[in-house]
Amino acid sequence: MSPFPSSAPPTEDWRHLRLSVDEGVATVTLARPEKLNALTFGAYADLRDLLAQLSRERSVRALVLAGQGRGFCSGGDVDEIIGATLSMNTAELLDFNRMTGQVVRAIRECPFPVIAALHGVAAGAGAVLALAADFRVADPTARFAFLFTKVGLSGGDMGAAYLLPRVVGLGHATRLLMLGEPVRAPEAERIGLLSELTAEGAADTRAAELARHLADGPALAHAQTKALLTAELDMPLAASVELDAATQALLMNGEDYAEFHAAFSEKRPPKWQGR
Repeated sequence: MSPFPSSAPPTEDWRHLRLSVDEGVATVTLARPEKLNALTFGAYADLRDLLAQLSRERSVRALVLAGQGRGFCSGGDVDEIIGATLSMNTAELLDFNRMTGQVVRAIRECPFPVIAALHGVAAGAGAVLALAADFRVADPTARFAFLFTKVGLSGGDMGAAYLLPRVVGLGHATRLLMLGEPVRAPEAERIGLLSELTAEGAADTRAAELARHLADGPALAHAQTKALLTAELDMPLAASVELDAATQALLMNGEDYAEFHAAFSEKRPPKWQGR
C-alpha cells in the first residue's frame, strides 16, 4: 500500500470497531457483542479504510484482529446486509461485493503481520477475515464455518476459494466451502487452518504476545516476507527466485542487516529499526 496521504486527514473516529495502539502493536476489536460481532456495511468500510490508514502511517508493526464477547465474528448481519441486498440492483451488489474483497486484500497487502485472535464462532465473512490473516491463534471454543452455500451463494466469497486451498489444500477447501459445515478448533489445527491452539480463554493473550514479538523484531524483513508470500503464490519458480534475489539485495543494503552483524560481533541483542 502506498505511504502517500491524500488531502483527507487521518481519523480516530472509527464507529464500527474499536482501535488501540501500544508501541507499534495495533489491536482492532469487532465490537457488536450483542450480535456476535456481525458485520455491517459500515464495519466493512471501516476495516478497509483503517488498514489503509495504518499502512500509510507506517507506525504499526503488528496488528491483532479480535472479537468482543462470546465469539470472533458471525459474518454479515442478516438484517442489515442480507436483507438490504435483496433490494439492490446488480451494480450496487457488485460495489458491495467488491468492497468486501477489498477488506481481504487490505489484510493481505498491509505491510505488517495480522494475527486473528479467535474464540467462539468465526462464520461466513468472519471465517474469511480470519483466513486472510497471517496467523490464526485460537482457543478450543473456536469454530469455523464458511456458510456461503448455506444461504444460496457461492462458497468462493471474498477470496475464500483462492486463499483456503493454499492454506489447507484443495480437498479440505472443497469440503469446507461446498458443504459449509462447522470445523472446530482441534480439526482446524489438524488440517493446518490454525497457526496455534491455546488453552481456553487464552487466545487474546497469546495473540498479543505474538504481536509484541513481531513488533519488536525486524519490521521491514517481516513486511517483505509477507509481500513475497502473497506475490509468489501464483509465480513460476524462476520468477520467484528472481524476486527473492532482488528483495534480499535491497534488504542487504538496509540498516537492520548491518545491525545484526554488529550485534552478533558485540554479543548483544539487535536493536531493530525497521530500515
